[in-house]
Amino acid sequence: MTTVQIAPPAAPARPRPTPTVVAGIVMLGAVLLLAALPPLLPGFDPFAQDLAGAHAAPFEVAAHPLGTDALGRDLLSRVSLATTVTLGMTAAIVAMNAVIGTAVGLLAGYFGGRVEAFVQIVSNATLAMPVVLLLIAICAVLPPSAALTTVVLGATWWVGYARVTRNVASALRTRDFVVAPLTQGAGRVWVLTRHLLPNVWPHTLIIAATDVATIILLESSLEYLGLGVQPPVPSWGSMIFDGQKYLAADPWLTMLPGIVMFLAVAGAQFLSQQFTAESRGALLRKGDMR
Repeated sequence: MTTVQIAPPAAPARPRPTPTVVAGIVMLGAVLLLAALPPLLPGFDPFAQDLAGAHAAPFEVAAHPLGTDALGRDLLSRVSLATTVTLGMTAAIVAMNAVIGTAVGLLAGYFGGRVEAFVQIVSNATLAMPVVLLLIAICAVLPPSAALTTVVLGATWWVGYARVTRNVASALRTRDFVVAPLTQGAGRVWVLTRHLLPNVWPHTLIIAATDVATIILLESSLEYLGLGVQPPVPSWGSMIFDGQKYLAADPWLTMLPGIVMFLAVAGAQFLSQQFTAESRGALLRKGDMR
């Protein structure tokens, strides 16, 4: 009698990174390297002025590899600090939006009724409010600053998170794994944090990944208008605004922060598309298993 041995199924091959993912990693890696490396170099000082050495072109002076601005300040140091400031503000804004939107949407989707109606009214009012005009009105009373811009954007960009979270929570609130703990004496807070939130959070991460590039552009636009980081602290938007005065003679003053901003936005967009596609596939497979 012949014995037939069945070989175990082969492990699925790990997918190779696509060119888009590689490009995104390279772009974001360059931006992060620019933010982390210059502060470790000797002579790093984004605020030191040298009028005698103003408007030095890139690679013209060894002490200033990327040149100097109109006040003789080192552009490498200023672009590096601007990158750190912008990425820090972007991370804070996205985190605030994710936390506020997820919490609001979770409550609206789980409780429904008047809570959901109230959240809907607040969401529509928030969407109808122009962020730039709101920030201008606030800056008429309070001095503009990075903290003010972060708080305003963090408190007005959460509607997309709330709506997606509400839809998911509303669809899951009648499922057995949500209802069963209530019949055994568990409180609603326990159900929300231990059963609904883990199923909602992946959707929040998808939105957050796609929002990074949008927040960078919006934040830089506000800084260009003078509504964000204030001098002498540099930012991409303010550096582009200051450099356009010398666009004909010294185009690199505008081009350098513009190139870094392009790398950050394009890299974030490339990686977010891949992350979104993989996360949605994982969520669909998880839903099929249930």
